[in-house]
Amino acid sequence: MVTKCSVLHGAKVISGKRVAIIGYGNQGRPHALNLRESGISVVVGGRRGSVARRNAEEDGFFTLDGAQAAAMAELVIVALPDLVHAEVCPTLICAMEPTAVLGFLHGFSVHYGAVVVPESHGVVLVAPKGPGTALRERFKEGFGIPSLLAVHQGGADPARTEALAIGWAQGIGSDRAGIIRTTFRDETETDLFGEQTVLCGGLSELIRVAFETLVEAGYPPLLAYTECCHEVKQIADLICDRGIAGMGEAISTTARFGALDAGARVIDDSVRIRMRAVLRDIQDGSFAKRMGQDAAAGSPRLVKATRTTADHPMEKSGRELRAMLPWLK
Repeated sequence: MVTKCSVLHGAKVISGKRVAIIGYGNQGRPHALNLRESGISVVVGGRRGSVARRNAEEDGFFTLDGAQAAAMAELVIVALPDLVHAEVCPTLICAMEPTAVLGFLHGFSVHYGAVVVPESHGVVLVAPKGPGTALRERFKEGFGIPSLLAVHQGGADPARTEALAIGWAQGIGSDRAGIIRTTFRDETETDLFGEQTVLCGGLSELIRVAFETLVEAGYPPLLAYTECCHEVKQIADLICDRGIAGMGEAISTTARFGALDAGARVIDDSVRIRMRAVLRDIQDGSFAKRMGQDAAAGSPRLVKATRTTADHPMEKSGRELRAMLPWLK
């Protein structure tokens, strides 16, 4: 069943509440800084002596061990990788006040049952639709990026649980763009599907195969990289700003007819069939099981794939092109 979404604007910040951010990495840091600058009291939890905890202290935060931070907060936000939640969350839950609320940035560990929270605690999700750097930069500019918001369980006081979630979303600036209601299930499954079939998996493979096709046909690698990878951002920006139809209006007639003539030959109905298979793996937990098994074995598949990607000739061409563009970070 598809859950109907509603969009919330202008949610009121819940003032006077202490929030604990567990983890201070790519997501934890922007959440902590934005919440603090919204007038919310923030404590950061992390391992003693860790780089992340030192970074939080350098940013002026009061830091404690994770359980200690959780014990003094009404909202405890887990900003750690999904695969460590099963190990870390039980300790946090034991330390939390009986009616404190546990918050997640992604529904993965709760949806697939790796983390089970006692019914007295509220369980919520606020998932910004963009990387931590964008969350922070848009906030500093006076804007925000949209976030998904979900309440998995209301806990002892469902109204308070929801209010804390909305306050969190506003505190990071998402009410300036939009807060979209969803469920843990829908957030998790659509996020994984988008990452795997388009954003991270499908797009990367499409670029790589296109690059290889041109190089194998005798074209210079630098030219192949420029045409098949570097220019993706220009088209992606047009799509984000105008939609696919608007992008089509902004490109040349030759490019538009070429898209019509070749697009469906490359991405045909067989791709739709395979996408449905990927979605089934996400829905029935097969993907989560495979990822957990790989992690338990020391991540051999992930390590090998990361190394293979780094060693691909396309990466050399990318470095050569970026060296010509000093404005790129």
